[in-house]
Amino acid sequence: MAAKILLTMDDLEVAVRVNAALEAAGHATAMVGVTDDARGALRREQPDLVILTGNLYEPPARTLAAQARDGEVSTLALLEPTDPSAGERERRPVDVTEVLHKPVPPADVVHVVERLLERRALQQRTGIIGESAAIQELLIRIEQMAPVSSTVLVQGESGTGKELVAKAIHDLSPRRGKPFIAINCAALPETLLESELFGHEKGAFTGAAERRLGRFELADTGTIFLDEIGEIPASVQVKLLRVLETRTFFRLGGASPIKVDVRVVAATNRSLRDSVGLGEFRDDLYYRLNVLNVYLPPLRERRGDIPLLVRRFIREFSQLHDRPFRGITADALQLLIEAPWPGNVRQLRNLVESMVVLAPGREIRASDIPGDVLEGAGRLLPVRVGSGGGATPGPELEFILRNIMDLRLQMEEMRRRLDERPQRVQVIDLGDAQPVADVLPMSEADDKGAVVFRPGMTMADVEREAIVAALTQHRGNRRKAAEMLGIGERTLYRKIKAYKLE
Repeated sequence: MAAKILLTMDDLEVAVRVNAALEAAGHATAMVGVTDDARGALRREQPDLVILTGNLYEPPARTLAAQARDGEVSTLALLEPTDPSAGERERRPVDVTEVLHKPVPPADVVHVVERLLERRALQQRTGIIGESAAIQELLIRIEQMAPVSSTVLVQGESGTGKELVAKAIHDLSPRRGKPFIAINCAALPETLLESELFGHEKGAFTGAAERRLGRFELADTGTIFLDEIGEIPASVQVKLLRVLETRTFFRLGGASPIKVDVRVVAATNRSLRDSVGLGEFRDDLYYRLNVLNVYLPPLRERRGDIPLLVRRFIREFSQLHDRPFRGITADALQLLIEAPWPGNVRQLRNLVESMVVLAPGREIRASDIPGDVLEGAGRLLPVRVGSGGGATPGPELEFILRNIMDLRLQMEEMRRRLDERPQRVQVIDLGDAQPVADVLPMSEADDKGAVVFRPGMTMADVEREAIVAALTQHRGNRRKAAEMLGIGERTLYRKIKAYKLE
């Protein structure tokens, strides 16, 4: 990958040897003195990479490294062989991308330069910005996954950029130039979601005035991105599994199978493994989706990338809104680095846009940053529970979060199982003459596997009797009683509390 490289001549011997090696590798080079007009050299040469060969603890080198960073230009520093003193260590240029210690063979410098150039090109192409180890590993995984057609599961908190990763996988794959279709599975009700995914024929349901192609059909030969995959209902999970296994599906109301060649990239901000354990997500579908896996770290796990992101967003919104913007002070930037960021990169991006709009023509100061950002308002946004790096809620908070996210799917699954379960209700019309217990004791009902019904009882009464019968038969064993009733053990626990059966 031929590139333009700027070298400083502080260590002239090293600069000459490295310059010759770079030119032999096909790169265009320019050598300047770091004490010369560094800003002018960067603006004039517009290099892809800067190599600092010496005097790295002096202000001119620090200035040049900072200016290269602000322009998103990679910087390679060649440090002296001896360890710096404590004072020098404090003044070491922190804005360099990579460091090599002298003496270093020119061939090794060329190798590192080409690796940095490839990384920079990949970041520009994907829009995924960051110098942290987590982001560099992510970029490597994207490169490895892109050429194949295997299904990818992208996991990460809301606002970390899951769709950006899906788009990067598509753009680097042989399917580039083909359709990239995205759909948020949590934004649509069950009936509409099925129609959106697979399409429908004319007259398939009320209001279906004409045939409509689904997202899978529209994405043929390309990539479909299924965001919030953990929210799809059980009935759609079955049909999605069939598509992944056979690459065929039926439109709603259709009789002919439709075959598609499409790559599936799914994303979730929750643990699908936990959902499988709770019976809310099919295990076979999970394994089909999780052929290749990508994890996006939250912003609080890669705080070193925040300055890069802030400066990128400042340039972006300054150009978009045509607002002159001088940047951000060091103390304000440090506050942003230390903020909790529950909304991750999306929250940071929105904040920078508001600052660019509301404070044009001057630097952002610490007093300009809203207090709720620094205090972490919105901390109860979905977080990775019990995994490294992030906050780990206690048992009570974990229980509440899981129930909020999972309640709808649990209720749908319970209704489905109750509807499918064979009815074993014995109707006994006793009028008002005798109470049920006098005619048919509960032990007899248990022996016959029957639930006693009397006219006037509500469905809630019948459900309560069914739960009592199941618990009695299994001597209070909730797991076995839940299996008998066809519901989850946690659902049974809530109903025991609701009916006061303790």
